[in-house]
Amino acid sequence: MSFSTKVKEELAKRNDIPRHCRIAEIAAIAAFCGGVEDGRLFFKSENEYVISAVRELIARTFKVSGESDPDILTGSVSETSSGKNLELEKSVSDSVLMSVKWKKTPEDKPERIFASGLILKNDCCRKAFLKGAFLCAGSVNDPNGAYHLEIVCKNKDDADKICSIMSSFDLDVKAIGRKNNMVVYLKEGANITDTLNLMGAYVAQMDFYNVMILKDMRNDVNRKVNCETANLNKTVETAVKQIKDIEYIKETTGLEALNDKLKSVALLRKEYPEASLKDLGEMLTPPLGKSGVNHRLKSISEFADDLRKSKGINLQKT
Repeated sequence: MSFSTKVKEELAKRNDIPRHCRIAEIAAIAAFCGGVEDGRLFFKSENEYVISAVRELIARTFKVSGESDPDILTGSVSETSSGKNLELEKSVSDSVLMSVKWKKTPEDKPERIFASGLILKNDCCRKAFLKGAFLCAGSVNDPNGAYHLEIVCKNKDDADKICSIMSSFDLDVKAIGRKNNMVVYLKEGANITDTLNLMGAYVAQMDFYNVMILKDMRNDVNRKVNCETANLNKTVETAVKQIKDIEYIKETTGLEALNDKLKSVALLRKEYPEASLKDLGEMLTPPLGKSGVNHRLKSISEFADDLRKSKGINLQKT
């Protein structure tokens, strides 16, 4: 089971929300997966969680004669080549259509209204709407891969409204065209965990967050290892250059050309090529700090470079 499917499975089971929030969620599902035929509202989806979620929501919200059985309230569910098709009974259909503001009275001709401001006044209702939108048209990558959550909208107006809702919760959301649709998406891990929390996918949020922590730890370790490796390589290259300079001085003028302080460091570096500056300093009498040792080694290298220049040697080749 994909991570996206796990999120939708968790969301479909969460219907313990107030009536006004259930209506907001039904409005989202109707906007993304619904339609009207012969005056009756229907829902089509490839995802079984969408159909089960909307049936339960309608059963809990629009009771008829004290009954709350989805089969009594929502009519029939049929299998189609593209998934499942749920068609509501006429009386329930009218109640739902008026609640989601697709029409004002049972006699009115229904008109699709996306995210009516009348039902999205409260933060909790906007969260429920996002939940319904994600159930129908959303997906989220496994956190072990690239961070990405998206909701595919039918047009730019729908996408703009989804962006507006998500932005109201301080989410860094963006939209882009893809074929004939508009895709609203998030890329940052923190934004995605916040969105999962807003929709009520608390288990998925924690799973996502745990993976994020592990990835951050691995990345931090890799950065430190790479940094240490780079520093080690630089240290080795510097030591090799220092030894070459010392050997060159020895072969040309002899180390006696160096003053006593430089000569003592040169002899130690030649004897202990892998020693750190700190170690070299501690071997000297009296001991010398890292900066002091480094200064003397630079002076030795400058002396060697001056010798090469005097003999017309290309320094870039040494």
